[in-house]
Amino acid sequence: MRALHVITGLGAGGAEQQLRLLLRHLPGTHDVVTLTNPGQVADGLRQDGVRVADLRMAGNRDLGALPRLTRLVRTGRYDIVHTHLYRACLYGRIAARLAGVPGIVATEHSLGDTQIEGRPLTQGVRALYLAGERLGRATIAVSPAVAGRLHRWGVAPHRVHVVPNGVDVDRFAFDAGARATTRARYGLPPDAFVIGGVGRLVPGKRFGVLIEALAQLPDDVRLLLVGTGPEETALEAAARAAGVRDRVVFTGERPHTARTAAAGPDLPALFSAMDLLASPSTDEAFGLAVVEAQASGLPVVHVHCPALDDLPGARRPGDTVRVPCEAASFARETETARTRPPAPRTPARAALHYSIARSAARHLGVYEAALGAAPTPGVNTR
Repeated sequence: MRALHVITGLGAGGAEQQLRLLLRHLPGTHDVVTLTNPGQVADGLRQDGVRVADLRMAGNRDLGALPRLTRLVRTGRYDIVHTHLYRACLYGRIAARLAGVPGIVATEHSLGDTQIEGRPLTQGVRALYLAGERLGRATIAVSPAVAGRLHRWGVAPHRVHVVPNGVDVDRFAFDAGARATTRARYGLPPDAFVIGGVGRLVPGKRFGVLIEALAQLPDDVRLLLVGTGPEETALEAAARAAGVRDRVVFTGERPHTARTAAAGPDLPALFSAMDLLASPSTDEAFGLAVVEAQASGLPVVHVHCPALDDLPGARRPGDTVRVPCEAASFARETETARTRPPAPRTPARAALHYSIARSAARHLGVYEAALGAAPTPGVNTR
């Protein structure tokens, strides 16, 4: 099987990380084209031996990118074109249809109740999304919550396949040496209690709530914000206004493997440096950072996480707490966590449930269904 993955960008983000991890576990030949921003994940993919092309798209309305993408797809003689993220799903599906690709699959990573990838769900955005969806053969939803939203929009249930994100649990195992090294690199005292926030610094992630919570906590508590985005300057200003700027660390865009660690440690090392993962976002499609934190054995305080809600047996892990999106609640739960006796940092049930091997097998089943082939025995794509 030859597959081309089309993605909007390859900077540091959950969908981009997930694509790289998935390609390490899928059989066949897989190439990647990014419409724009060939960032850190592009470098990592190339290190893994994946061929990556940059379409150099100038913006959402750069229609000249469409014939370039169509030629690239046609030349590659791909069996599957798999698109990721809003802009790539639209342009990639059209190009794949024009090139005559038999199997067109998209993954919906970021569809919330009120936004998709940070943009409001206006009537125009929704109409364009649905028009593009009809050009494909199947849409992968990263959670039942996303599948339900697609169904309510009018996407036929037989076209939607629930395939949760996957986590490489061993990679996120707690590492005491990495904890010490990472804390030293970022100026975090060895005895500080460190709250972590992981994700794009955009309004929907609500990281300002954590800054407000930090101002209510003792001086030995620190906040480590992992990621970058347009809200970084505003968050720095909020930290200064709250009098806690010296207690907040912004890592910027983080690398994904030790081999690209010139600018800082990788994501598992950052989780090892934390004592608690806080997720104030009110509108998540899956909650990948929460599951990765659970793989590192971290307790979690969160507002919304479909990945936890969808665990079989409706039993939430005992080391996760759901709270309202308000600073006082995050401050209260942080204070509870920091006064609790230390516990071993072992992977939690949530992380073990969402293995990348299982996710890859289910992706393969979707590809086979999109090509009209008999599914691999034992692979459930629902």
